[in-house]
Amino acid sequence: MAEQDPSAAARFMDLQDPRYAYMFGFLQADGHLAQGVGRKGRLTAEINIRGVHILREFQQLTPYYSSITERVRATNFAEHAHSATWTLCALEARTLVNELGIPYGKKSRTIKPPRVDFSRPDYLRGIIDADGSLGWTAQGFPFLSLTSASTAIAAYLCHYAKKITGTERTIARNKRDGIYNVCYYKETAQQLAAHLYYPGCLALDYKRANADSIAGWVRPADMRVAPPRRKWTPSEDHELLLLNNPAAAALALDRTPQSCAVRLWRLRTERVAKRPV
Repeated sequence: MAEQDPSAAARFMDLQDPRYAYMFGFLQADGHLAQGVGRKGRLTAEINIRGVHILREFQQLTPYYSSITERVRATNFAEHAHSATWTLCALEARTLVNELGIPYGKKSRTIKPPRVDFSRPDYLRGIIDADGSLGWTAQGFPFLSLTSASTAIAAYLCHYAKKITGTERTIARNKRDGIYNVCYYKETAQQLAAHLYYPGCLALDYKRANADSIAGWVRPADMRVAPPRRKWTPSEDHELLLLNNPAAAALALDRTPQSCAVRLWRLRTERVAKRPV
């Protein structure tokens, strides 16, 4: 970029602007802020070459000099992985994104939604474009998911998605690598994708295409709609353990014997923490 425009610099990373909210979410999830000696450092984002168009958008939105480079290398997933990297070195810009919530160095567990006012659907779309997926399951059902190490980000998606779709999700780190996997399926995935990937929004082309694709899914007439899951309360857990009988507990708690049997097994094997009443 040629000369810095003072007015553009003043607007840079205004998170109420949908474009910057998206850009910030994407960089927060998939960018890296490195600190060098003295005032040196850089903000980078490396993605598959098919997403290079979004890096060009970032370059256009940034009123400081930034560059885009390409490379081909061998990875665990491909012998010739072609990627593009956007790099921004300006100290003023780095200071701003750091203050907004992109820490220097490792950040996967510590990132959280901004504390300033921000465009929520655009911010979350940036997070999903960077660390999420949407499309079709092996069974042919629409899905939208997020994989994140951050408790705050996973919890915020659950909170926001419940407001939009009414579907509730609880989060827990998986035991293998301590990552949260938040998934939505069928009509809930359609509703959330349509809300986040609205017409004309800034997004990765292939994920926007996937969002458009799943919008056309129609539930088969013979596929029943599962009722919302009813959470187990501490008092119900206590009653279940006292009765120690799924059939009796099902009558007492107005639940199915199968549900009571599974919950009792989980409590006995400490897969669910025993909570005080």
